Amino acid sequence: MNPLRYYVPFETIVIRETQRYTRIWVQTLVPPAITMSLYFLIFGALIGRRIGEMDGVPFMDYIAPGIIMMAVITNAYSNVVSSFFGAKFQRHIEEILVAPVPNWVIILGYVAGGVGRGLLVGVVVTIVAGFFVSFRVHNPAVLISVVVLTSILFSLGGLINAIYARKFDDISIVPTFILTPLTYLGGVFYSISMLPEFWQTVSLANPILYMVNAFRYGFLGISDVSITVAYALIIFFIIVLFSFALVLINRGTGIRT
Repeated sequence: MNPLRYYVPFETIVIRETQRYTRIWVQTLVPPAITMSLYFLIFGALIGRRIGEMDGVPFMDYIAPGIIMMAVITNAYSNVVSSFFGAKFQRHIEEILVAPVPNWVIILGYVAGGVGRGLLVGVVVTIVAGFFVSFRVHNPAVLISVVVLTSILFSLGGLINAIYARKFDDISIVPTFILTPLTYLGGVFYSISMLPEFWQTVSLANPILYMVNAFRYGFLGISDVSITVAYALIIFFIIVLFSFALVLINRGTGIRT
């Protein structure tokens, strides 16, 4: 079987997903830029002056990678969960599922759309951050690979959330009660070295901590965790979530009634 034969359906899904969020760019790209600007103003410009340095770098520079990653995670996740659930709600997901296209291609198409939006928002927020901090890139390869892998991971998470969701309220449960707390406790605004030993150990159970720190390492060359461990965890979760999403779609979970 030649995988290239499925390029056209994959490309079709990606184009549709891309047009979906670029057509309403005022709702998808502008709000993250405004929100992150407020983070930089409040946590960086105002509070950061009193904190001074964090791990040897200005506090504003320290939190910038975490804020960018937070925007990428949120938008990659929300793009797929809203798009796939919308397809279920409007009853046109069946048209895709009955097409002679493997389910893994459908998953990759939706994930690519989520990754595209996540990275685009990341670029927008990085441009905004440039008005507040002077960036230096320590390791471009780590920087790019981590943000792409993280976007893939949370796009898959959004897809699984959409598969299980039965009403619009269900697509906000995971972001509100799981994703947001883990993100804020993932070392975006602080180093875990500041925490008591017990809470440092607890923080290491938060997977977002590894993603934020690996991304920060790409920018600043500093991290609270092992970069190798961060890569291993991200890739492991990608494999698990992709396999799980494929099993769910093959079974028709949340789709076939």
